[in-house]
Amino acid sequence: MKKVLFGIDYLLSQKNKFQHSRLALVTNNAATTSDGELSRIALLKAGFTITKLFSPEHGLTVKGEDGVYQPSNIDSLTQVPVISLYGEHLMPTAEDLTDIEIVLFDIPDAGCRFYTYLWTLTHFMEACALHNKPLVILDRPNPIGFDIDKAAGPMLDENNCSSFIGRWDIPIRHSCTLGELATFFAATRIKNLNLDVIKVQNWNRKKTASEAGWHFVPTSPAIQDTETALLYPGMGLLEGINVNEGRGTDSPFKIVGAPWIDAQQLNTAFTDLQLTGIKSVAIHYVPEWGMYTNESCNGLHFSVTDIHSFFPVETGLQLVSLIILSYPEHCKERLYKTVANPSGAGHLDKLTGVYKSFEKIKHGEGISAILQPKDWKEIIQPYLLY
Repeated sequence: MKKVLFGIDYLLSQKNKFQHSRLALVTNNAATTSDGELSRIALLKAGFTITKLFSPEHGLTVKGEDGVYQPSNIDSLTQVPVISLYGEHLMPTAEDLTDIEIVLFDIPDAGCRFYTYLWTLTHFMEACALHNKPLVILDRPNPIGFDIDKAAGPMLDENNCSSFIGRWDIPIRHSCTLGELATFFAATRIKNLNLDVIKVQNWNRKKTASEAGWHFVPTSPAIQDTETALLYPGMGLLEGINVNEGRGTDSPFKIVGAPWIDAQQLNTAFTDLQLTGIKSVAIHYVPEWGMYTNESCNGLHFSVTDIHSFFPVETGLQLVSLIILSYPEHCKERLYKTVANPSGAGHLDKLTGVYKSFEKIKHGEGISAILQPKDWKEIIQPYLLY
């Protein structure tokens, strides 16, 4: 099996390309070459001129807590200035792009609509179009696979649910690379953008990171392995209700709990759903931080048993629905405060993309009708690169 090569690998092999241009690099410590070297270090070693770095949520180090303000600073490894795009502003300013000839974007994604790196990319696309700066995306594989048949909704209600965890109408599990989504948005949303995508080499569209044999680098503090990344498009929805989603433990998004949950009862009810590719066990645990800090929580621990038959979005929606309906006196919508949403209001709607989703679930409206992303396969087909 040929080694998977990222966009950064191809750029490094074309040493004359952009080498004499003043570059800005949008990146973080999750962005490496296929040999594991930080992208920015590899570019500087190869003689590229990087004058500014930009970092998304979680900062350049990828260690910043979810939703927490990240300051601009100086990169300790390269001494290059770092402008935070999860601090004073989410979109680069004209001043930020001064003296920049070309912008390179190299950030690994997690394959989920409510993961913010995608939306940092869209803000950069808009800024580059506005200020006439070429944008080059160094593409990377989708770690949970990008088989379009595995894409799963709901789609996003832009009129009521648009936010920094979902600006535009795509499904939760989009099954694309960031290069593909950028190509789609450049054609349909952002005019006059000079966009180039440097593609991944030796990649099978239907394979996840683990199957393709490339090493997964944690993309944020809570997503440390590919199993968590696969669970996240469903289990991330738990942030919208008042349960602990595993933060404060060593198993974020692999466990769920609350002091008022009956672990055995919930495990039986979840098992009775007969969802494929996943199993659960009842657990008791105490989060060290996050929701219900230092309180005894009862709930479930999940493990993926078959990555091909597991459907994370359906599983997450079914679980959220089960908890809401099983504990109507205890389960409430959660205020999830972040830099992008200081009040924390409407977080479940922003995650699902469905307006008044808590009330709809509480009143027994079925979720099956919103699981399949309407027409997504046909909409995105012209923009697929692999």
